[in-house]
Amino acid sequence: MTEPTRPHQPIDTSVAHSARVWNYWLGGKDHYPADQAAGDAYSSKYPSIVPFAKESRDFLRRTTAYLAKAGVRQFIDLGAGLPTSNNTHEVAQRVSPDCRVVYIDHDPIVLLHVHALLTSSPEGATNYVQADMRDTDTVLAGAAKTLDMTKPIALVINDVLGHIENWSEARGLVSRLVEQLPSGSYLSLSHSTAADTDHQAVQDEYNSSGAIPYIFREPSVAVELFEGTELVEPGFTSWPRWRPDANTGGLTDRAGWGGVARIL
Repeated sequence: MTEPTRPHQPIDTSVAHSARVWNYWLGGKDHYPADQAAGDAYSSKYPSIVPFAKESRDFLRRTTAYLAKAGVRQFIDLGAGLPTSNNTHEVAQRVSPDCRVVYIDHDPIVLLHVHALLTSSPEGATNYVQADMRDTDTVLAGAAKTLDMTKPIALVINDVLGHIENWSEARGLVSRLVEQLPSGSYLSLSHSTAADTDHQAVQDEYNSSGAIPYIFREPSVAVELFEGTELVEPGFTSWPRWRPDANTGGLTDRAGWGGVARIL
């Protein structure tokens, strides 16, 4: 593994940051009072946001385990965010210790905590590439230092494309990455939507607060991200309905949707 370069600019912990707020909702430790205050302000107006965040994370757990059980041994986690429980490499390596995982994120805050993502099993490997996910050439070149780009890879994009406000740009980056992966690879992707009008109103308020915005998109729109791939059962569906297990909740069909697809 290469040693990640530390960010040169100091991190302002007095201002809430979306990655740390998300970490707080998930029960993580990498957040500060400003993030807790912002998270509490959101959840006081819309309490379901906390279990929604956990449903999104649980979708990542189930899909990663599915892919590892299907024989995938290489993963690119795009927009990885701050480490918490059931990180992609932890889930995959529980199934098969030889799995190799590359995390991609451009946020210097993630880089400060990256060592929690680099705790691979001896048989496998993890690495971190600091890159904007829209810079697909850098993403793939960085991943190639750890992965064999001629063998199947699972491209994991869990609930981060809402941070790209331009829909054409979001679709384009997925398309460029999918086109460069070998046949037999997979795309695992989810996207949040508004559960109801109150959810949308609180998110609009959050987006206008100066925080990094997240744009909700309807499932009928988000499913276009799978164009050119072959969705596995049960297709593109709400988080709790995608191959639920004993630990899966069932809050709503509206908070977020996801799916896994074969790259042909």
